[in-house]
Amino acid sequence: MPSLSLLETDAGQLSSMIGFTSTLADNVSSKVRQLDIAKCRVNECLQRVEDILDLKFCTDGVQTALQNEDYEQAAAHIHRFLSLDETVLRHTASDAKEGGQLDTAFSMLHEATDKLMVLVRQEFDDAVQRADVASIERFFKIFPLLNLHDEGLEKFCAFLCSKVSQSSEVNLVSALATDPNDKRASVIFADTLTLLFEGIARVVEIHQPLVETYYGPGKMLPFMQYLQTECDAQAKKVIGEFRSHRQVEQMNTKIQQMASFKAASYPIEKLDPRELDVLLAEVTLLNARTELFFRFVKRRVQGDIDTAAQEEGKKHDLVMRLESLINRSELSCTMQQLLGNYISMEEYFMKESVAKAVSMDMLEEDCQTSSMVDDVFFIIKKSMRRALSSSNVDVVCAMLNHACVILETEYRDVLYTHLHAGFPSGLLDFQQAYSLLQSSLQQGKLSDSEKARVNFLVTLNNTAVSAEHLQTLKSSLQVEFQRQLLQVGEHDNAKLDSCLSDLGSMSGKFKAALEYGSSQIHNDAVKPRIKSWIEAFQYTSHDITEEAFANYEANDPFAQNLIINVDNLLQSFKSSLTASNYDQLVSRMTAEVTVQLEKAVLKSTFNRLGGLQFDKELRSLTGYLTTMTTWTIRDKFARLTQIATILNLERVGEILDYWGPNSGPLTWRLTPSEVRHVLSLRTDFRSEDIKRLKL
Repeated sequence: MPSLSLLETDAGQLSSMIGFTSTLADNVSSKVRQLDIAKCRVNECLQRVEDILDLKFCTDGVQTALQNEDYEQAAAHIHRFLSLDETVLRHTASDAKEGGQLDTAFSMLHEATDKLMVLVRQEFDDAVQRADVASIERFFKIFPLLNLHDEGLEKFCAFLCSKVSQSSEVNLVSALATDPNDKRASVIFADTLTLLFEGIARVVEIHQPLVETYYGPGKMLPFMQYLQTECDAQAKKVIGEFRSHRQVEQMNTKIQQMASFKAASYPIEKLDPRELDVLLAEVTLLNARTELFFRFVKRRVQGDIDTAAQEEGKKHDLVMRLESLINRSELSCTMQQLLGNYISMEEYFMKESVAKAVSMDMLEEDCQTSSMVDDVFFIIKKSMRRALSSSNVDVVCAMLNHACVILETEYRDVLYTHLHAGFPSGLLDFQQAYSLLQSSLQQGKLSDSEKARVNFLVTLNNTAVSAEHLQTLKSSLQVEFQRQLLQVGEHDNAKLDSCLSDLGSMSGKFKAALEYGSSQIHNDAVKPRIKSWIEAFQYTSHDITEEAFANYEANDPFAQNLIINVDNLLQSFKSSLTASNYDQLVSRMTAEVTVQLEKAVLKSTFNRLGGLQFDKELRSLTGYLTTMTTWTIRDKFARLTQIATILNLERVGEILDYWGPNSGPLTWRLTPSEVRHVLSLRTDFRSEDIKRLKL
């Protein structure tokens, strides 16, 4: 109990001490707050005193500056006055009973402000009339000091636009007076538009520091809006003269009229595509320079936006205004209309040029392909590179689509029609006919059938080379897109990839035509001959004695004749076909030989020596055909090789050493029933032993 009493006493003392400390802390913090409030009021009082002193200083200073025509100094005093809170100062003066003096000061400063505004406007306009650039820039710097940012910017841009207009009109007059024989005559309007863009770019480069320094960040967008309006007006004049002098409307109308009639019944004279060549080049140059100018504008204004707008929302709004300024400008709309004309004219140029190349096709000496292959792809490359030079993704995609259609309808279909006519059969020496065609076609020494055969082979070569050219064209265009279209977004890249994919798929259509043509040769010239040559196998006995086996070794009755016949047939085609077509022919011929030979083998009978003889014949044939092509063809002999292996067995049960788990790396291409059938071809094997096999 005594200890609890002592604890109660100590707790009471501690509570009293804490209460005292709390009260003391409240008193101290209250006094600190009072001191802080007093300090703030003192600072406000000092600031108001300073403002009143500044007001009096501005009142005296502005009058002196105006008398001395020191407009910069007067504007600085006015700028300081305009930054003061007039309501607060009047309230302060009322409390200090000095309202009359401040009212006088305010009145004088308002009058000075109005007077200075009038003077600055008048002096600026006079400087513009005198074309005094130094004075113009001098008073341009004063406008923001009077809180006339927008007015100053508008007046200054109006002056700059007038200079741009004067320069552009002089350049256009000079362009119209250009001698048609001048080396720049074909691109004179593109040069004129370029001079306009360069002039505006020079204005921006010179005056952007001035605007940013005296008007602050965020003013480049309205600055460019004024200049872009003038640019639109002047560019429209240049492009209008271009359309008039280059007769764009007339040519486009003529193309549309011809498109509404069949090719054979044009009621008007056909437009020569060569007349469009120079015009199309200038259109793409006009657009390329326009795209370059727009990129310059974006780069300049975007930098100012990044500095002026820290909030993402505000920055996004400004960027959208910039995009709208460019995309909805009259220059952009005018160029879009011109590009629409360009696309239809370029399509006509490509279509008519390809049709002309096909109609003027000729075969030169020592060539496996005719002239239209190189001519057609030269035209397509030329048009695609010209479209690419416009720097417009939509134009490039449109021309890629047109190129695909033209390649299919005007070129691939022509090749397919020739191939569809079929390969004329007969026993002509094709190599001889091909040589005769090159030397004697114009003299008419070849028969129609001979010409048809050689023309078929040339068409087949044209088709194969065209399929390769398409892949090369796709790859080269892809590289050029990456090199020239640098500032392309994901959406535009997806469009380009899609159109390139369509171009690549065209190669598949040419390969399909090639496959059809190859099958025509195979069915008409190869298959009938192979079948007749293989029939000799059935008339050659393979149930032979050792004496006959030795005789066969010296005088092969089948394989050597077959190889000679096949070699003669291949040699007749070799110089007439491209390497890929020749390899395709050998591959098809090999497949046909194996199929026909397997049929013949399964109709024959063998003994042990006959099996050895067949194995030798097969090895000779495989070795020969392997040397005739760069393709791998041994797999085509897999079934025959396995048949030869079975026919060489000493006894029926020996097959189990090669079958099932004992086959090792060998994959059997023969089914168990086929194995039994091959074993039954051996006259010395009993059918009972063959039936007992567990395969």
